[in-house]
Amino acid sequence: MYPPSRKDFISLTLSDLHGPSYNNGKHRRQSCWRKWKQLSRLQRSLVLFLLALLLIFGLLTYPSVTEQWRGWSDREHLLELNDRDVTDLPRGVKPLADVVAGKAPPPAAGPYVRQAVERDVGGGAVVEPRGPNAPIMPKPPIKKKNFPNKRGPPSLQKDRNISDTIRAEKQVQEVVRKEVLEKEDKEKKIVSWRGAIIEADQTTEPPPSVNVEDAAAPPGPANPADTVPPQVPNGTVDRLEAVCDAFRHAWKGYKDYAWGHDELKPISRSFGEWFGLGLTLIDSLDTMWILGLKEEFAEARDWVEKDLSFDKNVDVNLFETTIRVLGGLLSTFHLTGDRLFLERAKDLGSRLMPAFKTPSKIPFSDVNIGKGTAHPPRWTSDSTLAEVTSIQLEFRDLSRLTQDPQYQEVVNEVMKLVHKLPGKQDGLVPMFINTNTGQFTHKGVFTLGARADSYYEYLLKQWIQGGKTEDDLLEDYLLAVDGVRKHLVRQTGPSKLTFVGELSHSRFNPKMDHLVCFLPGTLALGAHNGLPGDHMDLAVQLMETCHQMYKQMETGLSPEIVHFNLQASDGNDVVVKPADRHNLLRPETVESLFYMYRFTKDTKYRDWGWEILQSFNNYTKVPGGGYTSINNVRDPLNPGPRDKMESFFLGETLKYFYLLFSDDPELLSLDKYIFNTEAHVLPIWPSAPK
Repeated sequence: MYPPSRKDFISLTLSDLHGPSYNNGKHRRQSCWRKWKQLSRLQRSLVLFLLALLLIFGLLTYPSVTEQWRGWSDREHLLELNDRDVTDLPRGVKPLADVVAGKAPPPAAGPYVRQAVERDVGGGAVVEPRGPNAPIMPKPPIKKKNFPNKRGPPSLQKDRNISDTIRAEKQVQEVVRKEVLEKEDKEKKIVSWRGAIIEADQTTEPPPSVNVEDAAAPPGPANPADTVPPQVPNGTVDRLEAVCDAFRHAWKGYKDYAWGHDELKPISRSFGEWFGLGLTLIDSLDTMWILGLKEEFAEARDWVEKDLSFDKNVDVNLFETTIRVLGGLLSTFHLTGDRLFLERAKDLGSRLMPAFKTPSKIPFSDVNIGKGTAHPPRWTSDSTLAEVTSIQLEFRDLSRLTQDPQYQEVVNEVMKLVHKLPGKQDGLVPMFINTNTGQFTHKGVFTLGARADSYYEYLLKQWIQGGKTEDDLLEDYLLAVDGVRKHLVRQTGPSKLTFVGELSHSRFNPKMDHLVCFLPGTLALGAHNGLPGDHMDLAVQLMETCHQMYKQMETGLSPEIVHFNLQASDGNDVVVKPADRHNLLRPETVESLFYMYRFTKDTKYRDWGWEILQSFNNYTKVPGGGYTSINNVRDPLNPGPRDKMESFFLGETLKYFYLLFSDDPELLSLDKYIFNTEAHVLPIWPSAPK
């Protein structure tokens, strides 16, 4: 037999120098337990007794320890918030810690009591709410840079210091206990929704003035300080700041997802293009200036200077481009004196002129601003009456600034032709006019809604703009108001609400567009300028109806179209058809509320506007930025977002909200300025045009 073979082995141990070492933890745990069991009963009892003493001592000291931990936890939380969003307090605002030692009134009532968070914004500062009903907490000591430039309305700007936070933490409970006893102090101090005290004796810090080189362009730009209320009386700051906050939120969505494009789609976080001219940005320029949002304005101005070009092969609508883009550029020039905006307006105005090259001198609806050609819509040779008669304010102003009469001449010719045309009914005009024949078409249909509304508005405003010397315009306006009273005004059966319906071949239709809610403001403006007092009476009645169009809806927002109940019954005054339940963030009601408050000082108009703004925030605000139109104002649980923010929400709606809540009658005085149908401000001429 062979001897068994010999086997040789080599043992190798491989280990990772950087990896975890193996220490047989299970064996070690077993060894510890064995050692514990080896102790005598007396030894184990002593160890357990010592542990029990330590536990009791810990429980006795627990409140002081946890209070200290809680304080540090709150500081760390606030520091994290400040890392994300660093702001500056508005002018005249003192931190809560500065006033806890004295008499501090309670936080202002309202749906949005929010905590201020500081956000560094490139050399400026803005106060932004961080969410509804956030607790008001003192800020920890933060090492913070001082910035010379302030953001926000200049009336809310002021140098300030961050007070001692630790002292505030010790005294904040005392402030809460004293709230009820200190109501009388509210007359001297105002509490903002951010829990900070706002002094009533604030002064205005005007922005830098801009020199205008062209002395021949009358009138000179407005003093930018005129766009800022010098004082902020009780109850106003909350609402003004709410408007600024809404604008910032809308602008954030536009800047993040639609910068330089026409419209934001806030739900899909994308954009929509209409003409490719940055409609939302240009429509918002003067709003930002009026609200004092300097950083946002500077960003937009930079885009206008570097990226805005009208030299492109694109068809644009004459009416929409005039009221939004041309009007926006002219308005911003008047407010700032910056000639960049006047130069862009001149460029655009000259590119729109081919629209007037028609056999009848009634302009085509569409213009190719790159090719210099114009044409009517593809499906008809008609233009709508509102489109051809609601471009006059802007073209007339452009002529006056440039000393070039061609712009005013072409639009004045349109008004002269319409003034002479047959087919009217007691001053009411049909909705369409043919560009070849210059005659009305679709006769017998009269409305103050879509396709005709701003014709009546511009009759009055042209008369005011031109120094109240153009008698034909005044005659047509007065006759139209009489025609409205005679043919279109009715009252509902249940509550006797006064409304404006439509007439179709002598048949009355109790249908009213939300667009018609421009009328109370226009009637009030006429009465303010010396027209019959019964115009104001009608304005008051119609304003109530427009308010009810919001109030009677479950979301607090008006539908696009309503029908009124003429039957004497206990039913509802307002009936809304399923196809008409959408809301597009329109401005007309807020516009009229602004005029009505400015002329009557009745605070109910402000309260109605505040309710509408809250409804916009509740049902149209998109968390990521922006606001969206909705499909169903009658369903608060599912309003159905349409994923579109119209440019006029920033250009008109929010601007009128701000003016409504401002206490300064000289902030765009209605004796010095008129607003075009897109809420862009143009000066009233001191004398008749040449």
